[in-house]
Amino acid sequence: MSQFDDIPYVIAAIVGLTVVTVATRASFFMLPQRFQLPPLLERALRFAPGCALTAIVAPTVFTRDHHVYLSLHNNQMWAVLAAGAVFAWKRNMLLMMTVGMAVFTALRLWL
Repeated sequence: MSQFDDIPYVIAAIVGLTVVTVATRASFFMLPQRFQLPPLLERALRFAPGCALTAIVAPTVFTRDHHVYLSLHNNQMWAVLAAGAVFAWKRNMLLMMTVGMAVFTALRLWL
């Protein structure tokens, strides 16, 4: 029998993951009111979601078969660049997603 079929193991894993998740995500709310993060750290934490999204999207867009893929035929790259330009210009998330998907779809159907 595999250890993954063992009910106590599964329960311990769920409880452990729950404790770790609550401790890391809710710690800012559970800390005493007198505890304040330095302003520089608070400012830096604003960039965390964007950095995480970039770390997820960039390898998918700019690599193929574990090699860098910068090519005129990389439709995903052109869509991301167009979406990024629209977001820098208009600061509108919905417009950015619409333009990115429209560019990707058009390139995919055209080429």
